[in-house]
Amino acid sequence: MEKLNVAVLGATGAVGQRFIKLLEHHPWFRVAEVIGSDRSAGRRYGDAVHWILDEEPPRDVLDMQVKALDAELDSVLVFSALPKEAAMPREMELAAHGHIVCTNASAYRMTEDVPILLPEINADQLALIDVQRRTRGWTGALIANSNCTTVPGVMTLAPLRPFGIKKVMVVSQQALSGAGYPGVSSLDAMDNVIPYIGGEEEKVETETLKMLGRYVDGGVEWLNSIISAACNRVPVIDGHMVSISVELEIDPGIDAIIEAWTQFRGEDPISMLPSAPEHPVMYLSQQDRPQTRRDRNAGNGMSATVGRLRRCPILTYKYAALAHNTIRGAAGCSILNAELLAVKGYIPNYQPASAVMA
Repeated sequence: MEKLNVAVLGATGAVGQRFIKLLEHHPWFRVAEVIGSDRSAGRRYGDAVHWILDEEPPRDVLDMQVKALDAELDSVLVFSALPKEAAMPREMELAAHGHIVCTNASAYRMTEDVPILLPEINADQLALIDVQRRTRGWTGALIANSNCTTVPGVMTLAPLRPFGIKKVMVVSQQALSGAGYPGVSSLDAMDNVIPYIGGEEEKVETETLKMLGRYVDGGVEWLNSIISAACNRVPVIDGHMVSISVELEIDPGIDAIIEAWTQFRGEDPISMLPSAPEHPVMYLSQQDRPQTRRDRNAGNGMSATVGRLRRCPILTYKYAALAHNTIRGAAGCSILNAELLAVKGYIPNYQPASAVMA
């Protein structure tokens, strides 16, 4: 099967590099266009990028010429790692011209007809693409990822929906890479915890409710719950940890919650997509897990790990959850979103061989 050419916006940045690396051996997609800022445009990618990942960059991408942000693109599928300010005009423009845009930017997450897609959790919200196309008169699509801090909470709360989620308290311990590169200065980050990340708490409190909602009559009916978040930057490189207390309408018992997590899977064909982990949520029984350094790469960085489940004296239960912020919380989730779009027929003139699964 011939691979589909894709473009990466913001290709020289930290999340852009993660896209480049994750797509290196992808069975369906191939990086064909890299797009950067004015200072990178026209340069060889290998000369323009300051590569910060541990793994070496793909050789075939190093010699590509970086295109300007306003350049015409040949690839129908576009992955965006743009900052919000650059994303706002360009992503909507590309979708209007027929491109399928999978974005990490926050610019359009709360737009009513844009899904914040996390396939195992809310694949039904793909129907918003049909709403977009009908109301906006375009053949393209705009699909958002959530904020990276929202991911471990949403992935571990979703299996608890049958028990009724009434209230949630989230306290985050977020990796430095979530701030991009160069991000937080060393004098602020070392030997320190910073109890403020601009806009982060509001994103967790709203995006979670939209993502855990359901598609009804052309829109998303948000989860009827209350969420309070406190977000902190801590001196680890990758991996966002959240401590969660949750009040449930039904008290199912600890064993039932662990079973809900371990049995949780996305609907077909999600579990068979190339980037999908075998276990979206992995419960760790050790009393001191999950740990950021030891568990952030679970499921090739696509699984959320959860542990320390115990009763909460204020709400019903409390636990710790962890997800890799630049893989499941960013580039990896966008790629999984695109895989689902492909098998569901949303990418024009492209059907992977696995589309028979849909």
